[in-house]
Amino acid sequence: MIANGNTLHLAACHDDECAGVEAPVAGAERVVDQARIARAVREILFAVGEDPDRDGLLDTPKRVAKAYTEMFRGLSQDASTHLARTFEQRSDELITVTNINFFSVCEHHLLPFHGQAHVAYVPKHGRVVGLSKLARTVEVFAQRPQLQERLTDQIADALVEHLDAAAVVVMVEGEHMCMKMRGVRSHDANMTTFARRGRYRDDEQSGMQAVQLVRDLAHRDRR
Repeated sequence: MIANGNTLHLAACHDDECAGVEAPVAGAERVVDQARIARAVREILFAVGEDPDRDGLLDTPKRVAKAYTEMFRGLSQDASTHLARTFEQRSDELITVTNINFFSVCEHHLLPFHGQAHVAYVPKHGRVVGLSKLARTVEVFAQRPQLQERLTDQIADALVEHLDAAAVVVMVEGEHMCMKMRGVRSHDANMTTFARRGRYRDDEQSGMQAVQLVRDLAHRDRR
C-alpha cells in the first residue's frame, strides 16, 4: 500500500482467481482495488471451510469486490458537491425532509444497517438547497464503513459547514444486522440518534421542541 498525497494506491492482482475483476477505480481521493478485495474474500471462504472453486462460489469474490466498490463509494465523495448549489429564498423558518432511506455498513462487523434519516434546518442569508441534495448528503456519509452516531453528526455538521445553516436537527433511525443476525440476536431492537447544531444546540428549549417536531413529522404516517 502506497500513500501519495490524497490518493490511496493498493497492490494490483495478478492471480488467476482475480481474472475478470475490474482494474482499480479512481475516485476523488481514493482508489478501490477490486482484485485485492477478491483475493481477501477468497481467503475468507477458505478460512470458514468452504471451497471457493465450487460452482456457486466461483464468481463470489468478484461479485463482492464490485459490491464493495458501490457500497463504499461515499469514501470518495464530498457532501460539499451536493450542498454547493443553493437558491435564494427569503425564509428563516424550519425546513424538514423526513424518511430519507439509507443503507450503510457497520464498521465493527462489516454487516449492514439501514433505516431512515430525518433532516431539518433553518436557512441563513436567505439561501436554501434542493430537496434531493439533502438525500444525497445522507447517502455520501452512509456509503462507507460507519457508526450510526457518527453518521448523524456528519450529516448535521455538513449542513452547518456547507449551508451555513442557523440551526440544524438530524434524527436517524436504524436497524443493525450486527445485533439481529449475531450476538444477542435482538430482532426488534432499533437505534435512534440525534444531532443538534446552531441555535438548536445553544437553546435547549427550542432545540427539544425542534426534535419533537421532527419526530412527529417522521412518524405521522406510521400511526
